[in-house]
Amino acid sequence: MGAGLRFIRDQRGVALLITLSVTTLLVTMALEYNRRARYAVIAAAAARDYLTMTEMASAGVQVAMAILAKDKAQNDTDTPMDDWADPVKIAEVLAAYPFEAGQLSLVIEDELGKIQVNALVNQPNGQQFNESQRTLWERFLQYYGDRKELKLDLRDDSEPQAILNSLKDWMDSGDDDAITGLSGAETSYYRDREPPYPSRNGPLTDLSELLLVKGITPELYYGTREIPGIARYLTVYGMDPGEGTSFTFPGRINLTTAELPVLFALMPSENRDLVETIDELRRDIAAGKQTVDLKTPNWLNQIPGMADIKLDPKLITMSSDTFRVESTAALHDATTTITAVVQRVPAAQSGKWGCRLLSWQVQ
Repeated sequence: MGAGLRFIRDQRGVALLITLSVTTLLVTMALEYNRRARYAVIAAAAARDYLTMTEMASAGVQVAMAILAKDKAQNDTDTPMDDWADPVKIAEVLAAYPFEAGQLSLVIEDELGKIQVNALVNQPNGQQFNESQRTLWERFLQYYGDRKELKLDLRDDSEPQAILNSLKDWMDSGDDDAITGLSGAETSYYRDREPPYPSRNGPLTDLSELLLVKGITPELYYGTREIPGIARYLTVYGMDPGEGTSFTFPGRINLTTAELPVLFALMPSENRDLVETIDELRRDIAAGKQTVDLKTPNWLNQIPGMADIKLDPKLITMSSDTFRVESTAALHDATTTITAVVQRVPAAQSGKWGCRLLSWQVQ
């Protein structure tokens, strides 16, 4: 009898253990299922929000192109006084396209207010410096060489002339042992890098390619907390069609939209002490604090004390057709930004101005 009771108790104990084990397993499975279900819901919501923000930002790029096309139809000059450069005007346009949720912001910058890298060498198939651009670059790199806050480690191959020689060799159509000066570099130099790579021997298609060029360090390219690097003031765009299938890079810079380091590069050495004054006066003109009209070709010489300044006409322009658009959509504490470079072009038959995309990046 006692043995029977013990057997029954043992059986009940085993059953209880099995029950507890199954219950624990079911609870664990339920919790895991709940976790996965919540993750799936959150992921689906995030994907929905990302898609929504991407579409919103894409719409912003289209709005920017409409603003630029309208501006081109109204005038042939491009200055900070135009609607495309006015945050208030842009906000008014965006207000006409409300969204049920989220916000959209838009910034349009003149891409030709920058130094056009590919203009340094005469294109196409060029093997020689564009001398006006060479002088421009020398002044530009001098500006960075004088910036103590940048704390650059200027090795021999990072001296201004060494950088220019290497950059010219990177872009010119020749790829042989005849390097420019004593500091240039062709493919034979880059083959010894890790990993090895060839020289471009043509125009750059992406600005970050400059980091591959001998002498251009990450510090010089990206800058520091105190001062932006050279990438802020450079562009690979600005190509003009030539005869047949040929092309050129005129390299003219819009004096009214060029930022301070570019303005420094445009200025003759005898007038360099006036650069910051000119930059401040230009901002005052754009803000309506000065009576000088930025839309007149000789606006700089109309400023008191600036009548004798003479800039290289091969380096300056008053109009632009290439712009950088940053369209940012915000929704539920998240943001998505589309950065696009667009070019204004006339329609083949009607001549009506529109824009075409040159690049598109989602962040």
